[in-house]
Amino acid sequence: MTREDLLRRAVTISLFTWRRAGTDDPLDDDDRKGWWADAVPTVAGDLIGSRLYLLQRRTITADTLKDAKEYAEEALRWMTDDQIVTTVTVTVERQGNDRVNMLVRLTEANGETVDLAFEDTWSLINAV
Repeated sequence: MTREDLLRRAVTISLFTWRRAGTDDPLDDDDRKGWWADAVPTVAGDLIGSRLYLLQRRTITADTLKDAKEYAEEALRWMTDDQIVTTVTVTVERQGNDRVNMLVRLTEANGETVDLAFEDTWSLINAV
């Protein structure tokens, strides 16, 4: 398995595993989701996944895209905190009425970049 494969796997898990919703996050029901092991993290405050699922019932607006970018950056912040990469850049763009594409650019210490494209991210978020 190549380094790019490992990075893609880590990013995919980080983006599409659902992090527990915060107490101030708006919910449609009482399900705050979240990975069970987050209740007993090995590092205090360490959480797995993203809150992208909170966007499921929203229409794709500029605010929704802004929130998607913020949720993705939050989910991937561990990669810079743990010095896996030096920089994570997330780009989110609307394509048509019902499609959102996401590009994650990882910059490594040697300056090399890895671009990971997640096309039609909106359908992945709404598949839950």
